[in-house]
Amino acid sequence: MSWIKDHTFAIALGGVTLAVAGGLFVVGSKGASKYGQAKSEFDAAVEEARSFESLALYPQAENRDGKHKALDDYRKALDSLQQAFEKFRPGEIKNISPQDFTNHLIEVNDEVREAFGKAGAQLPNAFFCGFEGYRDALARGNATGMLDYQLSGIRAVLLALASAGPSELKNLHRPSLGEEDGTEFKPLEAQVARALPMEITFRANEKSLRAFITALSKLDKHYAVIRSIRIVNAKKDPPRTSDAKFEPVAAQVAPAPNADQPTAESWLGTETTTASNAGTRILSQVLGREEVLVFLRIDLMQFLPAAKLP
Repeated sequence: MSWIKDHTFAIALGGVTLAVAGGLFVVGSKGASKYGQAKSEFDAAVEEARSFESLALYPQAENRDGKHKALDDYRKALDSLQQAFEKFRPGEIKNISPQDFTNHLIEVNDEVREAFGKAGAQLPNAFFCGFEGYRDALARGNATGMLDYQLSGIRAVLLALASAGPSELKNLHRPSLGEEDGTEFKPLEAQVARALPMEITFRANEKSLRAFITALSKLDKHYAVIRSIRIVNAKKDPPRTSDAKFEPVAAQVAPAPNADQPTAESWLGTETTTASNAGTRILSQVLGREEVLVFLRIDLMQFLPAAKLP
C-alpha cells in the first residue's frame, strides 16, 4: 500500500491515459465503421451510374423507339432533299486546255449576241459574257474547268434574259474566282454548295422583268439564287400630256334603222339623226408602258457532291 501511496500521481496518470486510449479506440472504431459503410454506399452508387452510362439515352423502350423513328425520318428527308438537287450537280469538273476554253467562250458570246439581236436588245460595246479579261489572254490551266462551268451558267442566264425581251443589257459583272488567282477552293465543313456570283443591270418593261425572274427559277441544269434586286424607273420625270401621240381615225357611221321595224324614238314620238365626225380621235396611252432599270445580284450555285449520312 505504501508503494501506491508513493506513486499516486503515476497511477492516476496511467489510469487517465488508459481511459483516454480506450475512448479513442471506441471513437476510432465507430469512425471506421461509418467510413466503411460510406465507402460501400459510394461504390454501389458508382457501379449503378456506370450501368446507366452503358444504356441508351432514354432507357424507356417507347422513347427509344420514338428517337429511332425521328432519326430515320430526318435521314429520309435529307436524302430526299439531296435527290431533289441532284440534277444541278455538275459532277466531276475537269480542266480543259486554255485554248479550248477560249474557243468555247467565243462560241457562247456569239450565241448570246445573236439572241439579243433577235430580241432587238442592245449590248455593251465591250460585252464578252463577263469574261472580258480573256479577250486577249488565256486562262490558267488549273482554272479552265471551273470557268467553263461558270460560263455555261452565265450562258443560261443571258439566254433567259434575251428571251424575256429587254430593251438593253447595260452591264454584266463577274467577280473573279479564286482559281483564276492561283488558289484552290476548299469547302468548309458541312458546306453543300459554292456560290458563283454575278451582277447584271438591264432595262426592260415590267412584263419582261417578270418573265426573266420566272425563267431564272426554271433553268434546266443550273440553280440561280437572287441575292438582291433593285428596281428604279428608267424615266425620272413624271409622264406629261405631250408624251401622248394622237392619231386621227375614221369615225364609224351607225347603220340606218330598218323602216319596217319601229324604233323606240318613233314610239315616243321623237326623231334622231345619226351624225358622222371624221375628226374623231382616240386617246393615246400615257401610263403603263414605262421601262425600269433593274439591278440583280445572282448566285449560280455549284452543288458539291452529296454527303453520306451516318
